[in-house]
Amino acid sequence: MPFQIVINVIIAVMWMFLSESYTISSFIIGYIIGIFLLLLLNRFIPGNFYLRRVFKIFNLIILFIKELITSNIDIVKLVFKRKPEFEPGIFALPMDVQTDWEITLLANLTTLTPGTLAVAVAQDKSHLYVHAMNIDDIDEEIDAIKNTFEKAIKEVTR
Repeated sequence: MPFQIVINVIIAVMWMFLSESYTISSFIIGYIIGIFLLLLLNRFIPGNFYLRRVFKIFNLIILFIKELITSNIDIVKLVFKRKPEFEPGIFALPMDVQTDWEITLLANLTTLTPGTLAVAVAQDKSHLYVHAMNIDDIDEEIDAIKNTFEKAIKEVTR
């Protein structure tokens, strides 16, 4: 991915020199031309096309914002009930992510979402212990985290 970005910047700078226009707009046009050239010559360049990963990162950000808004609404509904009935607890989330960066990102995204808090990581890095404000079904909570954050993190990093 870094190799493709460097090639794209070199193409943009070369476009500026060839067009004899040293402006930001000329650089942007050259960068767009570089994107199309890299897309056309993708099979000759090692690795996947780097904009795919950029789109996956953007999707992860959108997913986090969506989860943040929905969990905030759920917490507000729970707090403003006349007789709030909720069942807090800690559960062990089995993780498929492996690297320290992926585990840290999963723990932080889980903690930043209202109603959940990453408490600890197991010594063998196989489980993340999560405190949830309201647990109706533990398996449902585990599936929700695995199908949203963990899946998106694996798409970005692999």
